[in-house]
Parts: sequence; structure tokens; C-alpha cells
Amino acid sequence: MEMKVTSHNLGVALAVTAAGRESGRGPHAGPQEGKRLVKLVVNFLFYFRTDEAEPIGALLLEHCRIHQEENNVISIGFLEEPDRKYYFECDTAEQCQEWVEVLKRASYEFMRTSLIFYRNEIQRMTGKDPLEQYGISEEARFQLGTGKL
Repeated sequence: MEMKVTSHNLGVALAVTAAGRESGRGPHAGPQEGKRLVKLVVNFLFYFRTDEAEPIGALLLEHCRIHQEENNVISIGFLEEPDRKYYFECDTAEQCQEWVEVLKRASYEFMRTSLIFYRNEIQRMTGKDPLEQYGISEEARFQLGTGKL
């Protein structure tokens, strides 16, 4: 299996050729293998058959764990279903590391944490809350002590 990243799309939308297998519980018994076209859009990892334009499925990259495994393999597991994992294999360890970083940054949770960090930095440097001008500075989702990170 291989995973090739088109560098001009990296970080915005990733279009890759990938072979993936899903293990654990699901509609199919046993591992599923096959070449797939995969595209990352915000926090959704869509996967397509190589000969079709419409996705056959998608993974919502929230409440999940993304790991670089041995032999250039990336695993994506979900907290709600710890026995189920998706695997993708890359050509090199460097590609795997790059994919892991991009996939981890794709979640809403990561974006929220980053927004809070930069909000606090701007407030520390300027003395002003940058969200106040939008009337959302007091919303719970922008506070450190509330919600899941």
C-alpha cells in the first residue's frame, strides 16, 4: 500500500492515492483492503474508489487518536469505538509523520485550542480581546474552562 501526498494541496485539502484497511467491528467482516483516493477537507477525510467521483465514505476526525505505527503505517482510532481502527500505509516514515501532523491539526478541537491560545496571546500583547469586536468573547466555546479540549 502507498500514500502519496500532492504537496500543492497539503494543509488545505489533501488528495492522495492510498490503500487502506479497516479492522474491527463494522458492516464488513474482517479487514477491507483496496486502493482509495482520499481527500481531507477541514475535518473530514473522504475516501473514494479510484474509478468513481463520489465518495464511498468519510471519517470525521473528531474525538479520535491518530498514531504513526511501525512500517510507515498511520492508524486512526475513535474514542467511542476503541476496537475499530483505520490504517493507511505511506511510502516513507517522513510522509507518515507529515500526514500525522496534518490529520491531528484537522480537528475542531485542535482549531478551538489554537484559537484560545492566540486569543490569549493577542490579549496579553495588546490588552484587548480580539473576539470582543465580534460580540462573541463571552461565549463558552471560547473559554478554557468549559467544554472538551
